[in-house]
Order: sequence, then C-alpha cells, then structure tokens
Amino acid sequence: MRILVYDVAADSGGAATVLQSFYEEFCKDHKNQYIFVLSVYELSAQPHIKVYRAPWIKKSPLHRLYFDYVVAHRLVKKYKIDQVLSLQNIGLPFAGVPQVVYEHNALPFSEYRFKPWEAFRPWMTQQILGRMMRHSIRRAKKVLVQTNWMKDEIVRQCRIPENRVEVKFPPVEMLKTAPYRLDPDKPTFFYPANGSAYKNHKTLLKACALLKKQGIENYQVVLTVTGEENEGIRAIQKEVEKMGLPIRFQGPMPRRALFDLYAVSVLVFPSFIETIGLPLLEARSAGAWIVTSDCLYARDMVGDYERACFFSTFDPIDLSKKMRRFCRNQK
Repeated sequence: MRILVYDVAADSGGAATVLQSFYEEFCKDHKNQYIFVLSVYELSAQPHIKVYRAPWIKKSPLHRLYFDYVVAHRLVKKYKIDQVLSLQNIGLPFAGVPQVVYEHNALPFSEYRFKPWEAFRPWMTQQILGRMMRHSIRRAKKVLVQTNWMKDEIVRQCRIPENRVEVKFPPVEMLKTAPYRLDPDKPTFFYPANGSAYKNHKTLLKACALLKKQGIENYQVVLTVTGEENEGIRAIQKEVEKMGLPIRFQGPMPRRALFDLYAVSVLVFPSFIETIGLPLLEARSAGAWIVTSDCLYARDMVGDYERACFFSTFDPIDLSKKMRRFCRNQK
C-alpha cells in the first residue's frame, strides 16, 4: 500500500514531535511505502520512504491554500496513493482516496466555550476550525486521537461509530528524578505553562491573594512565563508586584530542570483546555502531589493517581483551600 503522510503544518514543538514519532514507527514498517509531504521540517528518505518538501508553503496563507487544494491533489495522483494519513487535524481536500486523520487540537471539543470578546483566536478556532474538523472527521475512514476523553467527545459530538476512533497515545519520555521531597515549611507550587488565556493564571493569582489575606505566605509559586508574554500576563505580573505575592516569573526552563523541580514541588495546574496536559504525567512520574482543575483531560490523565486532587476550575477559593493543605504553618 502507498500511504501519503501529510503534515505541511509541522515545523517545531508538539506537532513536530508527533510527526517524528510516526516517521520512526514507519521506518520499521517495510510492508508499505510512505511519501511524507512536508514544508520545512526535515526527514531522511529510506528505501521505502520518500520525502517531499515544499518550504514555500510557509510564505503566506495563500501559498498554503494553493498547496492544499491543488498541489497535494496532484501528488496523490502522481504517486498513485492508496491512502492519506493527515497529521494536521483536517483531511486533505479532494484526495479521492480513503483518509485517516490525526486529531490533536483539543479546543473544538473542550467543555469550555470561548466568547469572541474574551479571547478571539480560541473562539475562532472553536467556531471555524471546529466545524471544518467535524466535517473532516465524519468523512474520514478512521480518526486517531491522543486521549480517551477526546475519543469520547468526538464520538458524541460528531455522531460517528466508536470503532472509527482509535486512541494512539504519543510517545513521551520521562526523565528520572531524585526521590520526591517537598519542604513542609515552605512548599513550592510549580506551574509550567505558556501565557495562553486558557492556562488560567488568573485563578491561581486570585487563590494566592486569598492566602495572603489569611496570613499564609510561607510558600512560593514558580511560573514558566516571563511576565511579558501578552497583555493578560503583564497584568498578572503587575498585580503580583502590587500585592507582594510570593510568585516568581521564572520563564522557560530546560526539560531536565522541569523534572528536577517536579521532584521538590506541588504541581498546580489550573488550565481548562488541554489535549493531554503533559505536565500532569511528568509530575506523576516524579511522584509529586498534583492540584489540578477538574476537567475531562485531567480526570483522564490522573483520575486514578492517589496524589492528585481536583478543584473547581474557576473557583479561587477552592484552589486556595487545596494549596493551604501543603502549608504547615497556617494561621
């Protein structure tokens, strides 16, 4: 069988990791022939694997549309493709052959629905991309997802048979850490996340403000944002400085440093939209305590973990109570 693997969107980060994992898997499969169609990401050709790259796709959205709707269709015919595997959430337009679609964007299927005045880009993703993804899913021969909760939601929202959706958990390397040890006199709460609105730093800020009002300051919070990412994060940094809260804007950290910090801290994870919520699995591997928002993805990842506790996602009072448990010198 000749399979065209389509992923012109991937260039770095999680998308590139997914692409690389499929490539490594297919390198071992000599029964089929594969044609990887990419933009800027580089892969090596193998006797049974061809790599077609078109960096010009990244020049503009129009270049991308032309490739999706015109060039890609020609490639399917040129290589006499039997099946398309799309790794970018939406199937290939006018492919003319059966397609398998890999869904890794959780926004359209999340239980939280954005308002346009709240965060325009996530709202657009849910409204526009979400419709395109559902249409693509209904037409696909098979759908691959990363988690059980996404499978359940896709089956429910798209009304397709359960056997057409397969859970294919991405390979995740867990680094070894020293035995878990949390300082009971001054615990560290760690939140590794970017500055996106759905990461919900606001609820964490409000919870810390409540702890200060109660006279509890014998802790520290470490964030992996710098404080300059966007208007929302800058506003949070100003509030932290104004109230004198024990929150440190550490900025991005190497993976090794992340795991070292997991081993001596409580992971606090208020995000309300994730596909997997990778820090939950990383902290779990280090034996850390976890305080996370009560969302579908979190229940899926750590619902059976004895050191995980859940708080109502947008309730800073509930979060502050969970954090207070780790502060020995309470007032």
